Amino acid sequence: MDFLPKPVDEYCSQYTTAENELLKQLNRDTHAHVLQPRMLSGHFQGRLLSMISHMIKPSYILEIGTYTGYSALCLAEGLAQNGKLITIDINPEQEERINRYAAAAGKSNQIQFIVGDAYNIIKTLPHSFDLIFIDADKPNYPKYYEQALEKLSPGGFILIDNVLWSGKVLDEQERDKDKDTKTLHALNAFIQQDNRVENILLPVRDGLMLVRKK
Repeated sequence: MDFLPKPVDEYCSQYTTAENELLKQLNRDTHAHVLQPRMLSGHFQGRLLSMISHMIKPSYILEIGTYTGYSALCLAEGLAQNGKLITIDINPEQEERINRYAAAAGKSNQIQFIVGDAYNIIKTLPHSFDLIFIDADKPNYPKYYEQALEKLSPGGFILIDNVLWSGKVLDEQERDKDKDTKTLHALNAFIQQDNRVENILLPVRDGLMLVRKK
């Protein structure tokens, strides 16, 4: 994930609004007690998610892949008054932690955590969304993308994480031998040619694809 020289990355973080104390606590908690803490969105990307959410002021946000809830808290910062964020993850182990931090943030009434298979759950959700964040199992990214477009309001936005995959998507040999790399590269190429949307691939952290539905 380290695409920028470390001093440049540190400079960018230094001149980015700091995490609030609750997010700092969740960041430390995740690194101390949860496997694969690098999956956490973290300070810099978290502030970008919050900024985008504030710009859109969404009434409904869908997050596919919750992990410990850091990105959900960041996205929820920009919700419209009485807005709602639904976040889905197949792993039930983090439910207590997610709900505890949502309560501490005063967002219990706005953040709903659903445990289960996102692909099957998304089909049952009754309303459309203004902003959708995809950060889950990579083999299902193409399916999630199509589901997201179907559930997205006209003019709404999709954010897709990890689309640079530590830079491996640039390497033809990696694309040939690694299924996740092949899938992510194929999705990037598909979105680039998808006349239903406009898109920009941001070299933030592990790559963040920002898509707007026409």
